[in-house]
Amino acid sequence: MDMLCSLIRLPNLNTTLQKLREQNITVRRPNTWELHKVRAFIETHFSKGWADEVQAGFGKQPVTCFIALHEKEIVGFAAYECTRRNYFGPTGVSKDWERRGIGKALLVAALQGLQDLGYSYAVIGSVSSEEYYAKTVGAIPIPFENGDGIYKLKEDPRFLSE
Repeated sequence: MDMLCSLIRLPNLNTTLQKLREQNITVRRPNTWELHKVRAFIETHFSKGWADEVQAGFGKQPVTCFIALHEKEIVGFAAYECTRRNYFGPTGVSKDWERRGIGKALLVAALQGLQDLGYSYAVIGSVSSEEYYAKTVGAIPIPFENGDGIYKLKEDPRFLSE
């Protein structure tokens, strides 16, 4: 299922980022020369398909991705404007680093990136936890007949028959 999120009043990141810094975790955009490291992390912990999606963000300036690092090791990522314009995702945090606020920090940073592009609302594509996105950023479900959004379309949306 896809969800819609208002970008008008996003949660403040300062407290979350400070808590992460206390654990030696930082959140920032990756540099273009770090693409191989980001791809390797995503392929190892998630999928090659997600790595392909995120790579699209490295062709933009600024890069439309954020990473979380523990010292020099990537422990999470969040991308936006990779799959489609105004879409958040994919995103993920290594299993060993979950439940520390990393996912929230990456989510809000990426949504702020969409806000910086001038959007007032964003699509969160193919969510894994409706409850998480509703609670964290107030996202609401986008109703579709089959619930699949763009990810399972067999043809370009404008060519779909009625």
